[in-house]
Amino acid sequence: MRFFLALLLTVRLVSAAPNVIFIISDDQGYPDLGCIGSKPLITPNLDKLAAEGVRGTSFYVTWPACTPSRGSVLTGRYPQRNGLYDMVRNDMVNFGHRYTAEEYAVSPEMTLGLDVREVTIGDMLKKSGYATGCVGKWDMGQAKRFLPLQRGFDFFYGHGNNGIDYYTHERYGVPSMFRGNARTEEDKGTYVTDVFRRESLAFLNEHLGKKPVFLYLAFNAPHGASTFGEGTETGENKKPEGVQAPEKYVAMYRGKVEDERLARYCAAVTCMDDAFGALMKVVEKAGQTDNTIFLFMSDNGGSGNGDNKPLKGRKSQMWEGGLRVPFVARWPGKIPAGKVTDEFLTSLELFPTIATAAGTGTTEKLDGFNLLPVLAGTTTSPRTEMFWQRRDDKGARMGQWKWVSMGKLGGLYDLSTDLAEEHDLSKEKPEVLAKIKARFDAWKSEMDASEPRGPFRDY
Repeated sequence: MRFFLALLLTVRLVSAAPNVIFIISDDQGYPDLGCIGSKPLITPNLDKLAAEGVRGTSFYVTWPACTPSRGSVLTGRYPQRNGLYDMVRNDMVNFGHRYTAEEYAVSPEMTLGLDVREVTIGDMLKKSGYATGCVGKWDMGQAKRFLPLQRGFDFFYGHGNNGIDYYTHERYGVPSMFRGNARTEEDKGTYVTDVFRRESLAFLNEHLGKKPVFLYLAFNAPHGASTFGEGTETGENKKPEGVQAPEKYVAMYRGKVEDERLARYCAAVTCMDDAFGALMKVVEKAGQTDNTIFLFMSDNGGSGNGDNKPLKGRKSQMWEGGLRVPFVARWPGKIPAGKVTDEFLTSLELFPTIATAAGTGTTEKLDGFNLLPVLAGTTTSPRTEMFWQRRDDKGARMGQWKWVSMGKLGGLYDLSTDLAEEHDLSKEKPEVLAKIKARFDAWKSEMDASEPRGPFRDY
């Protein structure tokens, strides 16, 4: 009888709760989808996802580089609220320094991470009966207490830091892959996108149809390889290697883009797109297409991708090109197919959206909302403002207005007529500038007054 009741509960849970496959790419620029048509990119599977779902054209991240941006995705909170508002990175590699094992053990990359008091999407969904898997770039810290198995995930295969070599899986000479809580070099020499594809498919095949599944697939592609180029340590090589990709994909772009580096960038995107296609086929084969939410976004603006036109700027900057990213969502029968929305949305909306779809929630203070009604077209976005800070660089958007402050660069821009942020209206619209700066100050005060979180806050 107990077995029958448990089986009945499992059947009800599987039928009621949707699977969620959340895919995030690394440094993929706003225009870098084939369906957009401005570049010769080959992304048939992402294009199919967009054709069967909704593509967002005014979708923002919370920070113009990876660690804080991904922290917000996992917690639903501004970086300034969850505490992870800067990079967890060993900067000495910029100067060709190769860390010894002893040095690395006490370095920022091994000792800093997302505060253990923060509730992740994994924590929330695991408590609700989901099988939770994390594959790829974790970037929330590498000490055991920070790794995915301690943050709500049943399964983890990937790297805990923010960038690796695509073949050696080392970060500037340091082996960086984990299976669960243990470092591994079992796949050294295999292109890492293929490894992440394999592990994701295995996780889905194990759980689809048996219980609701949450897969967080965080690619490191098409980020540049975190590896020393020949001559770096002697000071001869000043230029990083860039993106790595298999030759069969690079060959697709030779003669179509301006140089070999850009060909490798495009190739990495297409290889990643093939992985998307494999996931979609597994879901379809399991009969779970209509019960599966696919979400796709990039963690920040493009870098090494040629340009982000029509947007200005790139990764690490407060211009639109650093903060506005591609976004696609598909949930057959729940959101329309083939729709493009320009509603004001951000990555802060994804945590509460997944919580609502899964019929669960958290008591934590979240900074976003459920965007499903917006994607469905039944309501407009309630978001009217968004704020950013990266050390001394600041940015804010209120409605159509965008304020940027980056040292001597910046100004006030009307995005409704000036998406490229070319015409500074600070002098023509001083009252708008004053209002948006006041709202930024109020937001900053709210963040400072929130319960402090590590690793950077002084408390």
